[in-house]
Amino acid sequence: MCAQCGLVVVEAAVDTGPEWRVFDEMEKRRVRTAPLKLVVKTDMAVKPEHGARWRMLAKFHRETMHGFERRLAAIGGEIRRIRECVGLPQRVAEEAEALVKRYFDLVAGFPPEVVAVAVLWTAAKAAGVPRPLEDFLKCSKAEERRVRKAAWRLKEEMRLGRRPIEDYVKTLAARVNLPAAVVKAAVELLERNRRVLAGKNPWVSAAAGLWLASLKKLGLLKALAEAAGTTTVSIRKAAGRMRV
Repeated sequence: MCAQCGLVVVEAAVDTGPEWRVFDEMEKRRVRTAPLKLVVKTDMAVKPEHGARWRMLAKFHRETMHGFERRLAAIGGEIRRIRECVGLPQRVAEEAEALVKRYFDLVAGFPPEVVAVAVLWTAAKAAGVPRPLEDFLKCSKAEERRVRKAAWRLKEEMRLGRRPIEDYVKTLAARVNLPAAVVKAAVELLERNRRVLAGKNPWVSAAAGLWLASLKKLGLLKALAEAAGTTTVSIRKAAGRMRV
C-alpha cells in the first residue's frame, strides 16, 4: 500500500515467474541495490500522487522483468484493451490469457497485437459469444492476414493437441502429395535433430524436414509453406538449423 495515503495498490498478488535476479557489478552500481532482490511482477498502477518511492519501484519493476514476462505483459495489456473495446465478458479475456500461456511457443513469432486479437477471437468462439473478426480489427492495428494465420495455428493445435512430429510430417505430405519414401526420410531427419528443434513450431519443422528430404526442390518449398501456414523464409531458417 501507499505509505502516504494508505491506498492499496496490490492485494493477494500471485507471482508465477522467477522471483530473483542476479546483478553483475555494473548493474548493481546502476540500480544501487543488493546482489539479490525480490522482483514482484504485478501491475503496480503507480500514479504521481503515490510519491517518488513508488515511481522508483515501478521503474525497477520494468527494468528487471524477464523478456518472456515482458512479452506476456504486452499481450495481456492488448487483450484487456481490445476486450473492453469490443465489449466481451471478462471470462473471455481470462480464457484468452490462458491460451497465450498454454500455446506461447506456437504464437511467439507474432506481434503482441496479432496474438491478442487471435486468442480473443478464438476464446470468444469457445465461450459461445462469437464476434466477427472485423470487430476485433477495428480496435487493433493487427494485420488481418497474420491474425488469421495465428488463429489457424491455435485452432489446429487445440483440435489435434501436441502430437508426435511424425503426424505433422504425414499431414503436410498428404497435402502436397509427397511419396512415402520422402516421409520416411523426413521423419528420420527430424528424429536426428530432435534437440535442435525442441520448442519450435512443429509445422515449420515438419515442412523443413520434408523439403530437405526432397533435396530442396524450389517449387515444393512454396507449396509446403502454404500447406503449413508459414513462410518460405521460416522453413529455410529451420532447415539451416538441422544437421542432414
